[in-house]
Parts: sequence; C-alpha cells; structure tokens
Amino acid sequence: MLTGKKAVIFDMDGSLVDSMWIWPEVDRIYMDKYHLTAPDTFHRDIEGMSYVETAQYFVDTFTTLNQTVEDVMQEWRDMTVELYATKVFPKAGAVEFLDLMKQNGIRLGIATSNDREIAEAALNGRGLTKYFDSVRTSSEVAAGKPAPDVYLKVADDMNVDPKNCLVFEDVINGILAGKNAGMEVCAVADDFTKADEAEKKAAADYFIRDFFDVLKNTYERC
Repeated sequence: MLTGKKAVIFDMDGSLVDSMWIWPEVDRIYMDKYHLTAPDTFHRDIEGMSYVETAQYFVDTFTTLNQTVEDVMQEWRDMTVELYATKVFPKAGAVEFLDLMKQNGIRLGIATSNDREIAEAALNGRGLTKYFDSVRTSSEVAAGKPAPDVYLKVADDMNVDPKNCLVFEDVINGILAGKNAGMEVCAVADDFTKADEAEKKAAADYFIRDFFDVLKNTYERC
C-alpha cells in the first residue's frame, strides 16, 4: 500500500477520527429547534459537501428556515467546536501510524469537508496538529468532494505528485474525490457507513477496519 508513496492524505471525519456521530446529533438538535423534516435522501445529498455547500443546501431545501448561509454556519460552528475539542478521539491505530509515517519521512496532510475552525479544534484537542504538513478544507477550493480539488490542493501544498499520494477515506464521495485526483485510496470502515461497505470497496484500492490493519499488513486489496 505504501510502496512508492511520498505523502499520505487523510479525510478527517470518520477516517482519521471517530466523529461522525456528532453531525447526526447536531442535525437532530438543529432540525428540532426549527421544526424541520429531512428529506429521505438527506444523508446521501450532503455526503462529501463542503461546510459552505451543506449550509447552502439547508437554506435551499428548508424554505421555512429564513436564515442566511452565514447564520446557519455560525450556529453549527458554535454547537460543534466544543464537542470536537473534547469528545472526538483518533481511530484505533491512527496515532501509531502517524508516528511511523513521520519517522519514515512521509509527508502528511488533511483534506476535510469540515469547517477549518472545527477541524483545528479536533486536531488541537488531541495533539495531532504537529503531524501535518498541510490542512485544507473543501471550503478553500472551488468544489467539494467528489471533485478532486481539496486533495489536489493538499498535494500541491506538500509539493508531491498526486500519483505518489495515498488517501484514507470513509465515504463514497470522498473515495471518488481521491480517485479523481489520480491518487490511490484506502477505504476506512466506519459504523456510520457500514451499509455502503461493498460500494466503498468497489470504488477503493484498499480497505481497512482500523489503522492497525496497515501497521500489521492485514489490509484488504480491493
């Protein structure tokens, strides 16, 4: 998996850290507050969207909301920063894997669809910031995942050719973003995407349950 790789780029939520539980909870609280009913396609609709794109989706979809995109984003941010800083932890084996990559001179990046303030809260809260050469959000590029923009931006920051990058992703649109960037992609198991596991494996090059699978060379080739 790591042969010939000069950089490893991680999606954050559900890939590097166990945080996917936060968003359904924030959605529930927010929708209850404003008496909103999610469409049946809600979760698939917003999968891979940037923070700004998701807020725009809420404004466009829930016409009774009567808030601006900025209003929506600020309320979400206030609700989630503390949760990310105090309640979010790395995936099993992630820290050990990061240490090994640093020891071997592999560059490390983050390409997240999340908001920068929230991403930094999660990374700083667990002392992970020191590992990364680049942290980029989909809001900082032209289009969110499955477009390749955020992955290409991180690779450019690190001065590494995309073909020499390995991506870790937990959702279909993220996997497609990495592949669209010309990178190899390892799908990461997560309870919140268990129903999509077969589709994830079909789209990715590798599959892991946690990062100990990489450390022990027990990962699955897809």
